[in-house]
Amino acid sequence: MSAIHTWVCFLLWISLSTQKGTPDVMVTCFISEDCRLPCNFQPDSEATIEWFRQDVMIYKFEQDEEENDGDDEEEDNDDSSSEEHLEQQQVAGQMFISPALVSRGNASLVLKKIGLKDRGTYRCQVTTSKGQHGANVILRVEAPLHGLSLELSRMSGYEEMICTINNVYPHPRVSWDTEPSTFEDLRPVTRMHNNKQGLFMVNSRVKLLKGRPNLIYICKVTSSYGGPAWTASLKEREIKWTQGKDLTIPCTSPSYLDSPSLEWSYSNGPQHSHILTYDSRSGHSTSTPPWNKYVELDGFRVPFGDGSLRLMDPKNSKHTGSYTCMFSTQYNTYTERTNVIIDGPSGAKAGETETRASDKPSYWWVAGLVIALLALALVGLLVYMKMKGNREKKPTNDPEEVTELNVVKDAAETKPNESSPFTEADTDR
Repeated sequence: MSAIHTWVCFLLWISLSTQKGTPDVMVTCFISEDCRLPCNFQPDSEATIEWFRQDVMIYKFEQDEEENDGDDEEEDNDDSSSEEHLEQQQVAGQMFISPALVSRGNASLVLKKIGLKDRGTYRCQVTTSKGQHGANVILRVEAPLHGLSLELSRMSGYEEMICTINNVYPHPRVSWDTEPSTFEDLRPVTRMHNNKQGLFMVNSRVKLLKGRPNLIYICKVTSSYGGPAWTASLKEREIKWTQGKDLTIPCTSPSYLDSPSLEWSYSNGPQHSHILTYDSRSGHSTSTPPWNKYVELDGFRVPFGDGSLRLMDPKNSKHTGSYTCMFSTQYNTYTERTNVIIDGPSGAKAGETETRASDKPSYWWVAGLVIALLALALVGLLVYMKMKGNREKKPTNDPEEVTELNVVKDAAETKPNESSPFTEADTDR
C-alpha cells in the first residue's frame, strides 16, 4: 500500500513539473489599451496552444511544420505575410497570438482595448512533442490617475478645500497634509461612487483651520496597486492696486517640489488666456502676445522657487481679473491664484484716457483750514487766561482805594455833631 502511495506522489510530481515551466505572473494593464499575457515554452516544430479563463477555453492556436516554415520567412522581414497571419488568428477582433512569436517559443495572448470585464485569472497550456507546459496569469486592470482638481469653496458657509479625482480604478487612497505641518486634526470627508463604466469618481474635502491663514493644504492620492503618489495644493489671495503703478504678483514654490516648471494664466469671467511658460530644463520663459508687452519674469529667481510676475502699467479695463501661477512636476502641482483689482473708471471706453490716482482731486486744503482754525482758537484761549490771571493778582493797597478812604475820613472829622447820637446825649447831661 505504501509503495502504491509513493508511486502516485511521484507521478503527480512529474506531472506538475512538466506542466509548470514558468512561475505564475501578475500583469497590470491600463484600461482601453492592448494588453499582453505572457506565456513562454521550449520551441518545437509542432505546438498546440490553448488559453483558458476561469477554466473555459477562450482561444486556441495550432502550429504545424508548414506554419513554422512560414515563420522562418517572416524572420526575413516579410511584413505582409506576418500581417496576414495576424489577421487570420484574430478572434472577433478581441484577442490574438502572433505566429511569428510562437516559432520562438512565445505563446503570449494579446487582448485588444481591454476593459474592467477582462480582469481575472488566465491559464496558458502548450502541448508539444516534448510534453506540456502551463502557466497562470493574473490580470489586473487599472484606470490610472492623470491629475487632480483642487478648489477653494465657501458654498457650505465656511472655507474648505475640495479635491476631485475622476475616472480611476481601483478606488485610490486619499490623504491630506499641510505645509508647514500642523498637529491639528484635519478631519477630511471622502466620498466615492462608480460611473456607468465602473470607474470611480472621488470627492474629498477638508475644512480650513481657523487662525492659520498661511497654511498650504496638500491633497495626496495613491493607487491601490501602488505606484507614484500624486499631490495638488492651492493658495488664494486678493490684491487691490492703483492703476498705472507697476505691480508684482507673488508666487513662491513650496519646498517639497524639486525643479518644477512654471506657468502663468489669466481669467476674467469667460475670458481665459495664457500669459507665459517657464521651462525648468532649459531655463527659458516664453510669453504670449499681447501679455509680452505688460509682464516680466525674473528667470534667475525661478530655480530658487520665486516665480513672481511683474505687471507693468496695469489698466483697470485690461488687467483686473484672476492670475493663476502653477508650479508643476510629473506628479505634483502647486497653484497660487491671485484676484487682482485695479482701481480705475469702470466704464472707460477703448481709446479714452484713463484717470490715474495722481490726477484725482485733492482735499488736503480742508484739513489745513481746520487745523488753522483750531490753532487760532487755542491762541485766543491762552490770551484770555493770561489776562484773567493778571486781574486776580492786583495788591490791596491800590492808590485809588487809599485816596477814597482819606476823603471819607476827612469828611467825618469836619462834621462831628451833625448826626452823632452820642453827642446829643452828652449835651443833655
